[in-house]
Amino acid sequence: MLNSPIVLIVLAALCSFAVAAIAGKLIIPVLRALKAGQSIREIGPAWHSSKSGTPTMGGIIFVIGLLPCIAFGWKGLMDGAWTVLLVFAFSLVFGLIGFLDDFFKVKFKRNLGLTALQKLLLQLAAGALYLYILYRMGDLSCELYIPFFHVSWQIHPIVYIGFAMFVIVGCVNAVNLTDGVDGLATGVTMPVMIFFAVSAVAAQKLTLALFPACLLGALAGFLCYNFYPAKVFMGDTGSLFLGAAVCGMAFALDMPLVLLLVGIIYIIETLSVIMQVLYFKATHGKRIFRMTPIHHHFEMGGWSEIKIFTVFTAVTCAMCILAWIGMAARY
Repeated sequence: MLNSPIVLIVLAALCSFAVAAIAGKLIIPVLRALKAGQSIREIGPAWHSSKSGTPTMGGIIFVIGLLPCIAFGWKGLMDGAWTVLLVFAFSLVFGLIGFLDDFFKVKFKRNLGLTALQKLLLQLAAGALYLYILYRMGDLSCELYIPFFHVSWQIHPIVYIGFAMFVIVGCVNAVNLTDGVDGLATGVTMPVMIFFAVSAVAAQKLTLALFPACLLGALAGFLCYNFYPAKVFMGDTGSLFLGAAVCGMAFALDMPLVLLLVGIIYIIETLSVIMQVLYFKATHGKRIFRMTPIHHHFEMGGWSEIKIFTVFTAVTCAMCILAWIGMAARY
């Protein structure tokens, strides 16, 4: 029974939860002692000023939660282990980019860390390398599988990788935008990880299922401290890691278009910002939303942070179920 791959995956996820929960107890006091507090943007909601000084860089907690649990299932899930390592390494590179961004914010006591160009170039380089390795390993078919229609569209590898790099940068930064109220990016990403774990099992890629399952457990442990009122924020360290984990799994499972469904909240958050900026410029100062990203629009309309967390996470759960229905024919 204990040698069953599914049992090992579940036990590894539970182990991730425990490790992250314990890590949070140890790391949050250290972040406070280092004065690694979040600087709140002046243009944000006025009531968020009370959050100033809350420790950031808390994404380290769920990253640590992953480390021992990948080893936990290693012996029983050896087949496909390199793909798991690749997805983890890809996510870790983005987490390091976020860590640098957070570090500069904390060190120089400002809200902005790395410049937009620096982050973009680093993200493009990491994305290109990840996709190339996936392609060379044979895990990237350069086919776009269309959910619900059970058809695939073959694309030239160069065109596909160019498209994929755009998707990766967009997805990672969309998750970053979603991290705006307590627990939101954590809660929204948890059902996405459930979807990827179940999809990996259905695709007979049991080792690959270990990564999203462990990240699910680690996020649950982190949520103990990140739920309203948050004792710690994940910072760019965590949000860029999560964004890379989401799109990294989509490409490792060769189903990038599913991001349109499971990542609907990330997309809406990003589109709200784009629409606001374009409309503001076109109308010389008018706005569509009270404030963007859109979670702030609902905040200013009277929604509590807990309500935003609950509704946005529920929408993601519903879309993950819809995505599974759309992808089921593939299995």
